[in-house]
Amino acid sequence: MGKIRKSVIAGSWYPANPSVLRADLGLYLKNVPDREISGEVIGLIVPHAGYMYSGQVAAYAYKFVYGKKYDAVILVGPSHRVAFRGVSVYGQGGYETPLGVVPVNEEIAAEMMKLSEIIIDYPPAHQQEHSLEIQLPFLQAALGDFSFIPLVMGDQSREVCRELASVIHRVSASRRVLIVASTDLSHFYDHEQAGLLDGVVLDSIRQNDAEGLMKSLDHKKAEACGGGPMAAVMMAAKLLGARHSELLKYADSGDITGDKSSVVGYASAVFY
Repeated sequence: MGKIRKSVIAGSWYPANPSVLRADLGLYLKNVPDREISGEVIGLIVPHAGYMYSGQVAAYAYKFVYGKKYDAVILVGPSHRVAFRGVSVYGQGGYETPLGVVPVNEEIAAEMMKLSEIIIDYPPAHQQEHSLEIQLPFLQAALGDFSFIPLVMGDQSREVCRELASVIHRVSASRRVLIVASTDLSHFYDHEQAGLLDGVVLDSIRQNDAEGLMKSLDHKKAEACGGGPMAAVMMAAKLLGARHSELLKYADSGDITGDKSSVVGYASAVFY
């Protein structure tokens, strides 16, 4: 195995103690009511704040894939710290969490780089980025052993979103792949204003309308740090046969802190 990316947020964004982490994940998942959907889960949207704030929201999505098996997970998040063009894949090695190392699916990562010039192996994009790592313990709890392709979007233009969706479709068409978009919604508005902005995103999710989502984001009618990852995953899921979308849970940070004067919005959704 190649280079292992060590955790940079264990002990702050989520527990560093494996036993505590497993217990917390188990409780989040247990709190989600059991239900079935008639179809195969292809894509998820999940938030990426600290577990205290958004872990329960994320669990609504991860409960749908609990115990399932996939050939790989394609995980797409935004770049919060490093500016670059295109989409960075961590092409070799793995990501480490307190629950163990999740190996990169190097075969699919290499295929993606061959298929498009926008997919580059740019390690600095991954070094301090939290939007992907925060998902891995949930995936480890839900899926057990799996391999994944970590993608960080430095460029969230419509053209890049469409190209990335096409690449995901091409590498996934002959495999059973789960695609996951990591995003939070509006940041630091009061509860009422956040609800209005986030409502535009939630409507796009319910309607499975990636083009409408990108248009709303472009025209500042909505906000999402991972709007590009969301749009790309929604388009890819549709190309892979997802005909249904469902908003599973929406909340904001004020639900935890009690401060509704400045909140961050969180949502989870499933495409099947």
